[in-house]
Amino acid sequence: MTAEEKNHDLESRTNKRRIGTDYERKAAEYLNQHGYDILECNFRCRQGEIDIIARDGEYICFVEVKYRASDARGAAVCAVNYSKQQKIIRVARYYMMLHGLDEWTPCRFDVVAIDGEDITLYKNAFQVG
Repeated sequence: MTAEEKNHDLESRTNKRRIGTDYERKAAEYLNQHGYDILECNFRCRQGEIDIIARDGEYICFVEVKYRASDARGAAVCAVNYSKQQKIIRVARYYMMLHGLDEWTPCRFDVVAIDGEDITLYKNAFQVG
């Protein structure tokens, strides 16, 4: 790979991250408007990352944000496949352990799908087990 190709690749990844951050911010605002209390954004550990961790009533919600400019690659919600779900579950377990939350703490996994300008909240989009 030439230096020019490496530079283009780095710019592309940086630009994708910036776009992701913008839509995660938009999703957090949307969740706030729907009564969620944002606890943390972009929680990272060795197992992976969770875009937004929030409280909705009694629930701790682990929220994955997916954006698609068009449906050429499918709907945004479809990008949260089984493999991605398992990674989110592992990170959520670590977060709960880190914060002294036991297995009886009510939690759920939500997805905010942004397709173009349309935002859809999928509460309890997937479950452990």
